[in-house]
Amino acid sequence: QVQLVESGGGLVQPGGSLRLSCTSVLTAFRLYTLAWYRQVPGKQRELAALINKTESTMYADSVKGRFTISRDNGKKAIYLQMNNLKPEDTAVYYCNLQTPWGDFWGQGTQVTVSA
Repeated sequence: QVQLVESGGGLVQPGGSLRLSCTSVLTAFRLYTLAWYRQVPGKQRELAALINKTESTMYADSVKGRFTISRDNGKKAIYLQMNNLKPEDTAVYYCNLQTPWGDFWGQGTQVTVSA
């Protein structure tokens, strides 16, 4: 099965930075769109950032200018650089892989922004 392994979550103060990583062993990784979603308990999971196979990106308005999504097809990885973090960024962040056979999800990594 496709396995997405996430890392980089943790506790950070407002204004701080974190870098999330998600890796896969999927051979055709370079062909697929990937994204970072986030979810707060009781709320719908929302798209934070997306990157397609041509490295075109899209961001939620709430994170534009602060978050950067990138991919490294050689390492079969995507990253989310999060700068100037705010308390409202606190959520579980999920790596999402979109393929013709369906979507795959990581287990999620907790990001907590608090003083």
